[in-house]
Amino acid sequence: MSANEFKLNADEQPFDKPDADKPKATRPRDAATLILVRGGREVMMGQRSKGHVFMPDKWVFPGGRVDPGDARAKAATELTAETEALLKKGTISRRPVRAFALAATRETLEETGLSVGGSSGPELDKLSFVARAITPPYRPRRFDARFFMADAEAVLADDKPAEGEELLHVRWFSLADANALDLPSITRFVLKEVEARLAGEAVQPPFLRWSRGAHSLERLTS
Repeated sequence: MSANEFKLNADEQPFDKPDADKPKATRPRDAATLILVRGGREVMMGQRSKGHVFMPDKWVFPGGRVDPGDARAKAATELTAETEALLKKGTISRRPVRAFALAATRETLEETGLSVGGSSGPELDKLSFVARAITPPYRPRRFDARFFMADAEAVLADDKPAEGEELLHVRWFSLADANALDLPSITRFVLKEVEARLAGEAVQPPFLRWSRGAHSLERLTS
C-alpha cells in the first residue's frame, strides 16, 4: 500500500455493501461522467428511470460508457498536461485519455441536450479531473469511471437542460438539495469532493477501488 493510500472506515464506504452471494468478477468497462457547476452553488443532475437495471430511480450526474469513437472525436482544445498526467495514473486502458473527457461531454449531450463546446468541439482544458472509481468485483455490472467537473458558464452556450430517455427530471440543484436526493453512494462521495473544491480546498483526485478485500482510497498526484 502506498503512502497516500488507505482503507476507508465503515461510514465512508463509496459503494453499497456487497450481496451475500458474490457473483464472479467481471472486467470493468471504461466510463466517464461530467459534473456541471453553475455559479459555484448548483450542480446539474437527473434521475435514472425505473426500467434501468443499473441504479434505477437514483439521481446521478450525466455520464456513461466510453465508445471507440470518443478517442477520435474533435476538440477545440486538449486536456491540460496536469490533467492528462493524472488520468494516466494507474490506467492500463489502451485508449488515449482524451477519450474519457470526450465521452463525458458526449454523454452530457445525449442525456441532457446540452452541448459542451461549439462546432470545433469541447474545450477540454476547461475540464478538471475530480475522481476515479472502479466498481467492486462482486457487482454484475462494473465500471472504471472518471469524473470530470466544469464551470457551466465557461463551457455551455445554453444552461437549460432537457430530459431524455436515460435521465429524467434533469435540472439544476443547490448543493444542499442535491445532497438530499436519493443518490448512489459513489455519487454522494464525489459530490463531497466537488463541494470541497468549490470551497477552495486544494484536493487531489481520489482513486477508489477494491483492494485487499476492502475499499481503498488513493489520492492521485501528477
